Amino acid sequence: MNWYLKVLQQYADFKGRARRKEYWMFFLFQILIIVLLSLIIIFSSGGFDSNEEPSDIGLIILGLYFLVTLIPTIAVSVRRLHDTNRSGWWYLLVIIPYIGRFVLLIFNCMDSYNGSNKWGENPKGVGNDTLINQIGTE
Repeated sequence: MNWYLKVLQQYADFKGRARRKEYWMFFLFQILIIVLLSLIIIFSSGGFDSNEEPSDIGLIILGLYFLVTLIPTIAVSVRRLHDTNRSGWWYLLVIIPYIGRFVLLIFNCMDSYNGSNKWGENPKGVGNDTLINQIGTE
């Protein structure tokens, strides 16, 4: 949960680098929250077997959640691209259906670029582990 909160604290920070762990933990909690909200909407309208329409309030809450987390999602994706030594402009591949997201998935699974690059020091570098381990203990 601390990784999710770290990304939200860096709401619109497109500078720097994001480790794989930061990126994937954010998306894990993102998916869990969306599934939880979706289940609440489904069960508040009578469940899976019901023909009732979902409540407007639930759909509005889900839509607002998407809007609120849109910028942090893009920002952590750009920082993850920076960590693989790629420009954040590569994120525009999402415009290309299927292929673009697949290429970004491959980039996001790649290991960090060793050493520093123009976006900063390697977050997994020597001496940086203590900073990462302090997340949530402050």
